[in-house]
Amino acid sequence: MLRSRVIPCLLLQNKGLVKTQKFKDPKYVGDPINAVKIFNEKEVDELMFLDIDATFSETEPDYNLIQKIANECRMPLSYGGGVKSVEQAQKIIKLGAEKVAISSIIFDRPEIINEMAEVIGRQSVVVVLDIKKNLFGKYEIYTHNGKKKVKQGLNQTLSFLEKIGIGELVINSIDCDGKMKGYDIDLVNRIRNSVSCPLTVLGGASSQDDILNLIERFQVIGAAAGSLFVFKGIYRAVLINYLDSNYRNKIFEISNKRKK
Repeated sequence: MLRSRVIPCLLLQNKGLVKTQKFKDPKYVGDPINAVKIFNEKEVDELMFLDIDATFSETEPDYNLIQKIANECRMPLSYGGGVKSVEQAQKIIKLGAEKVAISSIIFDRPEIINEMAEVIGRQSVVVVLDIKKNLFGKYEIYTHNGKKKVKQGLNQTLSFLEKIGIGELVINSIDCDGKMKGYDIDLVNRIRNSVSCPLTVLGGASSQDDILNLIERFQVIGAAAGSLFVFKGIYRAVLINYLDSNYRNKIFEISNKRKK
């Protein structure tokens, strides 16, 4: 059993860091390199960077920025946004990232998962599903920064991913994004019961207790958060932060119990 990780998720737009709410109204929160330097000092478990415009605008990943980030990172790095080919994924890994996150391309070319796995290793292939409830309470998958609904249903997608095998699945709740009112526990429970692959949950974390409870209850491999680690206080002042040492120790203890 892999150790659970707590992962700051940072959104890239126009070479800067932004934070959204429900995938809308991006607010500038700083320079990505400066943020990495601070997270280095805080010894975070892993960093996830997602370029929120690359797929929507159909642009190549910003390799120069990825290299600068990777050169600065002292922790494992995951990058996603605009990746549509094996060659792009391989280049990103060579620049220093440990994982490549893909989303929309798996619905156009599902075979790309195996193609990437053969070149960069299955453990480095991460699938991100952006999920939102419709008016009838049904979960649906969206791509292109939440602007394009996928025809394929959630159950069908999960069955396919479980069958083909992926290095990691990231589920991102659009409804909870940036709201800081807690993870969508119903969604997590549904996904956890449907797949056996390593699972990371993103969207809605309001406190360190949310992260601890998520890991303890669902034994997820990753608890990711954005706003929680870039804002502070009720006025959402920009302040890069991370887990307190006592929470880190509790998560470490939970992971050790699972291994026994």
